Amino acid sequence: MNKVAWIGLGVMGYPMAGHLKTSGHDVTVFNRNRAKSEKWISEYGGSLGATPAEAAAEADVVFTCVGNDYDLRAVTLGPDGLYQALKSGAVHVDHTTVSAEIARELYEAASHHSAGALDAPVSGGQAGAENGKLTVMVGGDETDFAKAKPVIECFAKAVNLIGPAGSGQLTKMVNQICIAGLIEGLAEALNFGMRAGLDMEKVIATISKGAAQSWQLENRWQTMLAGEFDHGFAVDWVRKDFAICFDEARRNGASLPVTALVDQFYAEVQEMGGRRWDTSSLIARLNREPQKS
Repeated sequence: MNKVAWIGLGVMGYPMAGHLKTSGHDVTVFNRNRAKSEKWISEYGGSLGATPAEAAAEADVVFTCVGNDYDLRAVTLGPDGLYQALKSGAVHVDHTTVSAEIARELYEAASHHSAGALDAPVSGGQAGAENGKLTVMVGGDETDFAKAKPVIECFAKAVNLIGPAGSGQLTKMVNQICIAGLIEGLAEALNFGMRAGLDMEKVIATISKGAAQSWQLENRWQTMLAGEFDHGFAVDWVRKDFAICFDEARRNGASLPVTALVDQFYAEVQEMGGRRWDTSSLIARLNREPQKS
């Protein structure tokens, strides 16, 4: 058992912190909306910190899972931030998808407290968080990773150290770039098949056994055809992630033409009222056009 602090009880953080408590860890939580913290404690037990610093004061491992660079900086380096109280030998594990720049900044800040910091964004969405089946990509030092890995494994099916600070966030960018074109391709294929009058259940049963197979195809084709887009990872969030990718690409000289195009398509989905739809909603913009008789 470890003394653990969890900061940020959103769609992902709430169940992830729950897995830590049900695994036997001593968990103290903080959320900007105190009512959410109180609800979590009523469900799982544990303790409530009035500030990030108070939550982190005695913790061996401190987790953050918030919204963006600004939010992360506030709960870490702000006046009541956790770095005001991070104890020597502790490890800060950040599961927010943010820039590699702030990941490196926090790594340096942690070192001044004789503590560690790992940037550890996740993949697997809300379902992965709830089922404890997330994939975690980590940047940081091996010694800190060794301390934190057994705790992270409470809600993860795979946890890998990629490289030094920032590597986890850069890997998450690679992940999001891969998914962008894949979902658009799937949306176009499903829309095409429907307009061609094919039995899509038979089509998917066939092509899913060949080179077209993917996680998105296996898990999303039915809900995409049904127009059900409530699977957690919202369009607003993916566009936030793409903005991080574009900023990093400007730094390293990478070209992201397909990702940029898909980002524009998601902007159209937002205009359709789909800001909170999940990423598979790309098919909705294709379905707007009436089929030819």
